[in-house]
Order: sequence, then structure tokens, then C-alpha cells
Amino acid sequence: MKKAHNFLGLKSILFLLLFPFMSNGQTNEFNSQSEIKYPQFKFQGLFQGRYLSGFNDGIDAVTGLHHTDGKAVENTFDIKRMRLGATVKLAEHFDVVVLANFADFKSDPKGKVLENAFARYTFNTRVGVMAGQFRPAFGIEEANPADILKSFDYSNQYNEFGNNGWTSFQIGASVFGSFELGKIPVSYTISAVNGNGKDQVSDKDNGKQYSSRLVFEFSKKHNINFGINGGIGEVYNSSVYAVGLDLTADFKLTDKLILQTQLEGKQGINHFLYYSLDTNSRTADIADYQMRGAYFLPNLRYEIKYQKLTAIEFSCRYEYFDRSFKINSNAKQTYTPMAGLEFGKGYTGRVEIGMQLDNYKKNISNSTSYDNKLFIIQFQGRFF
Repeated sequence: MKKAHNFLGLKSILFLLLFPFMSNGQTNEFNSQSEIKYPQFKFQGLFQGRYLSGFNDGIDAVTGLHHTDGKAVENTFDIKRMRLGATVKLAEHFDVVVLANFADFKSDPKGKVLENAFARYTFNTRVGVMAGQFRPAFGIEEANPADILKSFDYSNQYNEFGNNGWTSFQIGASVFGSFELGKIPVSYTISAVNGNGKDQVSDKDNGKQYSSRLVFEFSKKHNINFGINGGIGEVYNSSVYAVGLDLTADFKLTDKLILQTQLEGKQGINHFLYYSLDTNSRTADIADYQMRGAYFLPNLRYEIKYQKLTAIEFSCRYEYFDRSFKINSNAKQTYTPMAGLEFGKGYTGRVEIGMQLDNYKKNISNSTSYDNKLFIIQFQGRFF
């Protein structure tokens, strides 16, 4: 029975990879390739450095770990990201992407450093395929690189769903494209991944995780997009799932003043938490351990365009997240007010200042589940 299940899983992955070749939308557009020289190289990079200072005694500024032994490092300078990447275009519709974060060398680099490493072939606007290590589409944040986020960093739910194999960098294959449903543009992504994170020798078991995303563009002018996300899979012979909804909308208040908003919610089985617990301290049913969260992120952007200063931004993300809302619930509420200055085009230079306020339903000593108030100054420089 197990072999039959593995065989069906293999067939699903092969279908995912071969589907574009069977598509009716396939076209041949190689007539002019002899006039263009390949490969073509495009390089990009990002530096993010910051200063962190906590307002609470006994809590590490970087990790948020509470200490009762007086050994907490409550303020520090930190290099968050030092990314270098390249996109190599091998043909008109074929490219290879690589991205590494050298800031990961500051700690044990095992399972880190290499982020993107995939090949991508786009047949046309309707069908494309990629394979390797990438971020499977499962929400708003997956479509945004860290350097253009409207807050300091990704949300709590992004990180936890990444631990569970639905977001962040995963190894697998994906089919993507777009079409029109009546007059509504729709983009889709279907992914199959190992689900145990980046830079792994192999999958942790024979199970795979399958996810899909649909985005309906209701208004291009106001950036009104509605996303639906869903995924199922198997981890150590246990069935797992995840679902999510998201919405973006922009409101132009004046010629230079724009209110940009994001709303996103997700829920799923937290198998990462379940299998990290001792067998004697957890229930027999993995479905008892489920995570749930939502955030709202408004960003007020004033495009000043004064000398080298491009824009001033003010945002405040509110997030509610509970990594196990059925058993031992300890919901976390996070407020992240931030002010930012943008220099140059596309956040070439950016200075951000603000706070991160974490409030738990109950504090647990000597853990990361402890109330914390953190002051942050972050600087970034990027080229692309």
C-alpha cells in the first residue's frame, strides 16, 4: 500500500513537470534567437544592517529569548542580510536564478546560505515551469523579496508556515501562469515540494507537500488582488494541510499620498511543532496541533521626490498568531510601527526606524514566549 502511495505521488510530480509540454498554449518563438547573444547576466545584491535595543531587562535583542540568569544581550548591532544573486538568461524563455545570503555565516551555516537555486522555463504567459529551490507561492509575502517589504521583516505566520514547508525556501517543482476569467485576470501557481526547508541533502521522508495559489486581479489601478491558497501533504505518514486568504488594496489620497494595505490570514496543522515534542508529551492525533494567524498592514506613502529623497513611509503592522490554538494555546499579538525614508528608485537606499511590540497571553520564563519591546533602526542598500 505504501509503495502504491509513493508511486501515485511520483506520478503527480511527473505530471506537474510535464503538464506545460502537453499544454495547447505552447508556442514556438525561437526565430529571432540567432540575433541575440546568450547567456545574458543580471546581478543583484542587498545589504541590511540594523541596531536593536530592548526595553525589557533579561531578553535577547536578536532572538527574543528570556533569561533569568542575567546573561541576556539586550542591545546589539546586527547584519540581517548580505545577499548576492544572479539571473542567467540562457535563452529567450529559459533562465537560471541563484541567490545566497552570506550573513548566515555568522552562525552555523548548515541548512542556510543558499536561498534561491532554480531553473525556470516560460512557454508563454499562460504556462511556465520551474524546478530547484525557491519560495512556493502561498500568500502575499512570498511574492515580495525582503528589500521591498512594508515592514522590518516577514510576519510571524510566514516564519512558522515556513518551518512547516508551505512558505520560505523549499526544494521542489512548480507550474505557474495566468489566464482571464471573463474580464478578470487570474494568476495561478501549483507547487510540489519536499517541505523540510532549504539546502537539504534529501527529503526527510517519502511524503511530499502540494500547494496551489490563485490570485484574482479585480483592479490594476488600485492594486486590488484577492488570493486563495491551499495545500495538502504527508509528513511521516500523517496527513497535513494548510489554507489561506489574502487581499491587497491601494488608495490614492492625493497626487503624492498613497495608502497601501495588506490583509492576510492562514491556518494549518503545525507538524513542525508536533514532531519536535517528546512522544510522551503530545497527543496521538497530529490534527490537535494547529496554527492560526492573521495580520493587517497599512502603509502610508508620501512620494516627496526631493533631491535624492524619493519617499517617506509610515506603517504599523498588527498581527495575531497562535502556533497551537487547540492545545496549550498561547496567542501572540505583535505591533510593528515603523517610519521609513526611501532614497533612489526601488528602495536602492532605505532607512527605517520603529519598534516591535510582542505581547503573549501568558509569559513563559527562559523561552522566546515572553513579552518584549524592541527598538529597531535598520539600513539597507540594494542594487539590481
